[in-house]
Amino acid sequence: MPKPRKRPIGAAGPDKKGPSGKRTKTGNPDETSAKMENSSPQKTSATNSCGKNPSSHWLMKSEPESRLEKGVDVKFGIEDLKAQPNQTACWDGVRNYQARNFLRAMKLEEEAFFYHSNCKEPGITGLMKIVKEAYPDHTQFEKKSPHYDPSSKKDNPKWSMVDVQFVRMMKRFIPLAELKTHHKAHKAIGGPLKDMALFTCQRLSVQPLTQGKSGPFSLSCTPQRGPVNFHLLAG
Repeated sequence: MPKPRKRPIGAAGPDKKGPSGKRTKTGNPDETSAKMENSSPQKTSATNSCGKNPSSHWLMKSEPESRLEKGVDVKFGIEDLKAQPNQTACWDGVRNYQARNFLRAMKLEEEAFFYHSNCKEPGITGLMKIVKEAYPDHTQFEKKSPHYDPSSKKDNPKWSMVDVQFVRMMKRFIPLAELKTHHKAHKAIGGPLKDMALFTCQRLSVQPLTQGKSGPFSLSCTPQRGPVNFHLLAG
């Protein structure tokens, strides 16, 4: 698999994207931060409060704007994914145990929303699917990579990645502000978006989406304006 300059945003804190993948974010509340990188795998699993049930849909964050990390541009937006051979790339650079465990829980053909983060207008921009299940993230062993981890051993690698393939753009961009409005409204009435991980576990760059009681998420959304059915976006 080619090493695209893309890198997923890790999980808690700026999950950084590395030279071969997407990048991590920093600063923004919806971005992942590296502060959880030292969390122990026992403390964060794919079945904790940010995703109690197995998921068949995911939300994965990546930075679409240039940002240098250790001299490497970790930019990787959906247009970068579309430009890859076969529109496929590895989702490397996740350095948060909970986000890593979510990567390991992903199955072939499951779908993920591509979320632009740490940028002027964050939000959901497109849809992709898992085309290769979790395997060791090569960047953990590359000394020049922003995601190098000297404590990880090749015979027992700490970090994993998956391969994703572009499926399509959303019929319209769904901004963070709109998602937040729905989340607040659902919180007030106990709706399916009340526990949306994008707001309850803001720093996770890889998040499960579970089906709400009202039905599945509307992947089509509306072309221009109008309500969006976010039933699947409950965390």
